Amino acid sequence: MARALTPDDLVFGLETAADPKVSPDGRRIAHVVARADKESDKGTSRIWLRDTDGGNARPVTAGPRDREPRWSPDGQTVAFLSDRPGDGQQGVFLLPLAGGEARELTRHRGAISDLAWTPDGRFLAYSAPFDPANPDEEPRPKDAPPAIRITRRLDYKQDNRGYLDDVRLQVWTLDVETGDRRMVTRAAVDHLTPVWSPDGRTLAVKLPSKNGMRSQLGLVDVATGETKAVGAVGGVVACWSWSPGGERILIAGDDDQTWQTDWWVYDVAADRLDRLTDDLPCLPDAGFATVSPPSQPVWLDDRTALFHAVRAGSSGLYRLEVASGGVALVHDWRALHGGLSVDDAATVAVQGHASLEAAGEIAVYDLRANAGAIVSRHNAALLSEATPAAWERVAVERGGYEIEAWLLRPPGFDPAKRYPVVLDVHGGPNGHYGYGFNAVQQALAGAGYLVVFSNPRGSSSYGRRFTQQVIGDWGGEDYLDLMAVLDRVTGLPEADPSRVGIWGYSYGGFMTAWALGQSDRFRAAVCGAPCFDLESFFGTSDIGHEFGRIQFGAAPHEDPAWYAAHSPSNFAHRITTPTLIVHGEADDRCPIGQGEQLFVALHTNGVPVEFARYPGGSHLFMRGGPPSHRLDVLERSVAWFKTYLGEARPDA
Repeated sequence: MARALTPDDLVFGLETAADPKVSPDGRRIAHVVARADKESDKGTSRIWLRDTDGGNARPVTAGPRDREPRWSPDGQTVAFLSDRPGDGQQGVFLLPLAGGEARELTRHRGAISDLAWTPDGRFLAYSAPFDPANPDEEPRPKDAPPAIRITRRLDYKQDNRGYLDDVRLQVWTLDVETGDRRMVTRAAVDHLTPVWSPDGRTLAVKLPSKNGMRSQLGLVDVATGETKAVGAVGGVVACWSWSPGGERILIAGDDDQTWQTDWWVYDVAADRLDRLTDDLPCLPDAGFATVSPPSQPVWLDDRTALFHAVRAGSSGLYRLEVASGGVALVHDWRALHGGLSVDDAATVAVQGHASLEAAGEIAVYDLRANAGAIVSRHNAALLSEATPAAWERVAVERGGYEIEAWLLRPPGFDPAKRYPVVLDVHGGPNGHYGYGFNAVQQALAGAGYLVVFSNPRGSSSYGRRFTQQVIGDWGGEDYLDLMAVLDRVTGLPEADPSRVGIWGYSYGGFMTAWALGQSDRFRAAVCGAPCFDLESFFGTSDIGHEFGRIQFGAAPHEDPAWYAAHSPSNFAHRITTPTLIVHGEADDRCPIGQGEQLFVALHTNGVPVEFARYPGGSHLFMRGGPPSHRLDVLERSVAWFKTYLGEARPDA
């Protein structure tokens, strides 16, 4: 009988195939395979090649940390990034597929990203950090005292990057023959994800502001570095692509920050930006800052584009008619995907795939046969002996909306028993859950719990109106939606309504702390990196000063009554639920002071509380921190619920 997945399986046993790129002729795929190494306590990754039908799969680099494989236009070379240079440096490498070792072209002290070939294959563009105070990237002497930090800019820090001041990501070009490099941009703003125009003269980049809360498209003249901004100053840009002839640029974005984007088209010669759609029912994939790039749309011809978006928690491929703005679903994967790559003839599309049954594989969609398939099985051996939790979609009707949710049942589920229930709340608040594979949920279900997760009002992938329901209403209808979902699940015959727990991270941590101050139904809680005191969050978070105005409607001094009514800190005196707090000590998004305030409040209440602090951990340490830290969160969460919720019991 297959066993359940354990935290150790989920951290050290699984491999993740990701960032697939199809060759120009559509015959092969280059992608990354990543896994956590227990001995070094670091993530490792190598570049793999496979045929588009999945055959002839093999690693072509040795690692330990190689990433971003990018095909040359002639399909003879794969460029990639690696930390092989060591000592905090990263390099750009070329791998000739006809044979031979990878050749290093250049290196930087800091993280390189966003490799892109010119259409003629002579140059690469990429983003890399530039410090005007240290233009030659000289290492700081090891025995030197820490430098004094003086800043005058509001965006002086960013989560997962740390203290920045004037250090910004600039666009560089690299001659693939000589290795000569040139910094193209110099403005003191980040320049992200360069995309070449068909004639190779212009790069379209994302220009974020307000620490990523706003953004415009930048058109960079490669020869001069001169940059023209496109789009509203207060708007957002999610993903973009040049038309085949270079006359137009397709852009997913908005003229305000609404956490929902629409399609626009920019006429380059006329300098005119026109909206094509109004309130898309799906959300084009913008990637995740410092973690994953956007899924750029792909023009299939001069009239039609293919794009990846999420609708109701499920990734799909969609077709856009550029003239009319008409959108049609091509294929619903019932999974959560990442990236989109299409061959030159537009016959095959490839993506990274994660579903409730499969973690981290490669998906291929044949655009001629209209058929999709998973072509890798990196985790087949593990999942044949350790079974993921079985799932069921559940939903409740409330306030004129269908509130979608999913229920995981433990492997070996016994209907004659009654199980404790754990509610898992996503972050955002404009994030979403869905048909993807989630390690926390699998760890809890594997430990014997019914795990329910939901997309309450404010979640993305349901259109702009639904997404904006949470604006100015944190802890209002979003909380009531979640309680209605929980009522539905605890009313099932296999659920024990007297043993209910809650797990949440970031905004999910806010909701966890809020729920504990509003209800006594929870017997145990795990609260991760919470937004606990919204007033101090406004001034200490890297995004609080802009995010707070958008989400909360005002600064604290402008509407103190709102902050008092919606901050969990003002209701923490009511909390009696045993609570585990998990928090990265280098979190600049929801700074650790938020967790510290919750810890003090619960100690003051005399409530059982434990505070797990992860040194060096950013807000994203559950994705990219030391694997041992991720393992500790899973094991500690399971142990906490075992202590206070117990295990499944025979139905009396």
